[in-house]
Amino acid sequence: MRAQLLTEARRPLMAAEVPAPRPGPQQVLIAVRACAVCRTDLHVVDGDLPDPKLPLVLGHEIVGTIVEKGAEVDRFAPGERVGVPWLGWTCGVCEYCRSGRENLCDRARFTGYGIDGGYAELAVADQRYCFAIDPHYGDVEAAPLMCAGLIGYRALRMAGDGPLVGIYGFGAAAHLIAQVIRHQGRRLFAFTRPGDHEAQDFARTLGAEWAGDSTTAPPEPLDAALIFAPVGALVPAALAATKKGGTVVSGGIHMSDIPAFPYRILWEERVLRSVANLTRRDAEEFLALAPRAGVRAETVAYPLDRANDALADLRHGRLRGAAVLVP
Repeated sequence: MRAQLLTEARRPLMAAEVPAPRPGPQQVLIAVRACAVCRTDLHVVDGDLPDPKLPLVLGHEIVGTIVEKGAEVDRFAPGERVGVPWLGWTCGVCEYCRSGRENLCDRARFTGYGIDGGYAELAVADQRYCFAIDPHYGDVEAAPLMCAGLIGYRALRMAGDGPLVGIYGFGAAAHLIAQVIRHQGRRLFAFTRPGDHEAQDFARTLGAEWAGDSTTAPPEPLDAALIFAPVGALVPAALAATKKGGTVVSGGIHMSDIPAFPYRILWEERVLRSVANLTRRDAEEFLALAPRAGVRAETVAYPLDRANDALADLRHGRLRGAAVLVP
């Protein structure tokens, strides 16, 4: 099959012909129809996330059709369409798995990091971590739901139910979860890179009543702030923008160092927390909610052989919505 391989950190992906994978007993073989490009992929390429499997097929926002199933697969059949997210395997027996916190499993394996992902024509996935896709969504539009949507949903769930939510970093995750926030009848403020008026206008089209630079104080205090940009300096900025008892949630898997900040902006029972990975519950809830809420992904499609271009456009902020590779 054709694939885009990462052979060494901080180097471009390499086009390659590699042997087609075979499904294990609990796995399905998927013909990849679309795979969205995530900022986490950039962190893997840049060496920010240590010790990936090499050579590696990146990509953890996969949508495709099952073409073969392992001997013990009982959830899906060939011909069914599924999505595959970042969390690709858990042990099922540790304290975290047994308590519904499988996202924290010490032995967890991740799609497009420790398991080959979707920057290819075929991929294998554990049946436990495959999810049916609503037929209202096309393949390209569905792909960003599998990480940008899921992580955005988990971050929003962790933020509580306050009426005014701020989002820092208005990219793929933000533009999806903004639609959920508005569907819930909550107010939305959007914070972008300084001077990024295009992103601010985009946020307004999705229901943000205010949009401005991330260095700017909002016109009124937030009940909660979601941070999707990998910029540590946004943590104290978001805390300072949040009212008493508010919550700041960092939704990224990697972030630059957080600078020192005065205790007074954390005091008064503000909460600072991170989101790690996702659970099957997150996927089931969000994928059921998304069509009801009218969530639509804005996408830019690239052929598989332009994977490096898609990564470069993401790195330099040239995308509105999400990049999606189409084998």
